[in-house]
Amino acid sequence: MAQSKSKSVLLLCGDFMEDYEAMVPFQALIAYGVSVDAVCPGKKAGDICRTAIHDLLGHQTYSESRGHNFTLNATFDEIDIDKYDGLVIPGGRAPEYLAMNSSVQSLVRMFSESRKPIASVCHGQLILAAAGLVRGRKCTAYPAVGPVLIAAGASWIEPESLAACVVDGNIITAATYEGHPEFIQLFIKALGGNVTGSDKRILFLCGDYMEDYEVAVPFQSLQALGCHVDAVCPKKKAGDSCPTAVHDFEGDQTYSEKPGHNFTLTADFEGLDASSYDALVIPGGRAPEYLALNARVIAIVKEFMAARKPVASICHGQQILSAAGVLQGRKCTAYPAVKLNVELSGATWLEPDPIDRCFTDGNLVTGAAWPGHPQFISQLMALLGIQVAF
Repeated sequence: MAQSKSKSVLLLCGDFMEDYEAMVPFQALIAYGVSVDAVCPGKKAGDICRTAIHDLLGHQTYSESRGHNFTLNATFDEIDIDKYDGLVIPGGRAPEYLAMNSSVQSLVRMFSESRKPIASVCHGQLILAAAGLVRGRKCTAYPAVGPVLIAAGASWIEPESLAACVVDGNIITAATYEGHPEFIQLFIKALGGNVTGSDKRILFLCGDYMEDYEVAVPFQSLQALGCHVDAVCPKKKAGDSCPTAVHDFEGDQTYSEKPGHNFTLTADFEGLDASSYDALVIPGGRAPEYLALNARVIAIVKEFMAARKPVASICHGQQILSAAGVLQGRKCTAYPAVKLNVELSGATWLEPDPIDRCFTDGNLVTGAAWPGHPQFISQLMALLGIQVAF
C-alpha cells in the first residue's frame, strides 16, 4: 500500500534513453503513490520516445539494441516547475543531445535553485554538467562520463561497481541501472518518504525469454523498498543470467519481440527453500510456456498457494498458475491470449480493460501486461503490509 501527500515528480526523457533507466523509476514511483510526468522536448503527451537497451556482453563497451517504446504522459512546453517536488534524469544516449538544449538546461537549473531533489543516472549527468550544476559537487556516473564531469569541476567519485550511488546535497547520482534499488531509495528519502513493513523475502520464478520489464521493474521496485528479493531459474544458479524478451505493440496484430537485457539470477534453484520466502512473483513473456512443464516449478507454486502467501503473476505467468491447478474458483486476469488457459483451469475471467488493470483475489494478484506494473506492485505491497508515506 502506498500513501502519498500529492508528491509529484518530473521524468526528463529523450529518444534512445536507456530502457530500464526510464521505466523502472517511472513505474516504481507511481506504485509508491507518487505522481510522475514524463516529458521530452519537442514532444507532447501521447507521443513516444524510442529507448535503447544497453548491456555489457563481454566487449570493451556496452552493446545497444532497440528497447520498448516509452509513451509520454505530459507535454514539455506546458511544464510548471512549481508543481513538482523532484526531477529524475535517465541515462542512455538521449542526454548527449538533451544537454545541448537550452530549455533543458534552464529547467534543470530551476530545480537546483529550488533545492529540489535531482536524481540522475549513467549518462544523465551530462545534462547536469551542461547546466553548470556539478562544480564542487560529489558525483558519480557511468565511468566514460567521468572526464566530462571532472572538466566541469565536479568532485568525481569513481564507481567501485556499476551499482554505485553518490549523494551530495539535493543531487543523487548513480553509475548505471544496476544501482536502481539504492538510487530510488535515496530519491524517496529525499522526497521525505518513509517505508514501513518491508522486512520481507520475495522470490521470483524466472526463465529464458521472460519479458524484460516484467522481471526488472517489480524486482528492482521491491528491492528499493528494502525487501530481500531473489531470482531463480531451473537448471541455473546464482550469477547465471537469463536472456529476456522485449514485448511491445508496434501496429501489428499481436505484440512484437526484440532481445532484452540479460537478467542476473541471485540464488540457486537447486536446493531452494521456498518456505523461507513471504511472497512469490511470476513474470510473463515466453518463459512460462516451458516453466509450466517443470515439476519443481509447479510444486513451488502449489506450496505458496497452499500456505496462502501472496502470489503475484503477470501476463503469460498465469500459464504456470493454470498448469499448477491453483486457479479453480479464483478470479483473475492475464494477457488476453491466456484467457483460454485461465477459464479451462476453472477460474473466473476478469477482463483487463484497460490493459493496465490488475486484480487481487485473496492472496492472488494478477495483471495483464507490463503497463499495469504500478497497480501490480502496489497491490502486492498491500498484501505484504508495505507502506510508503510522505
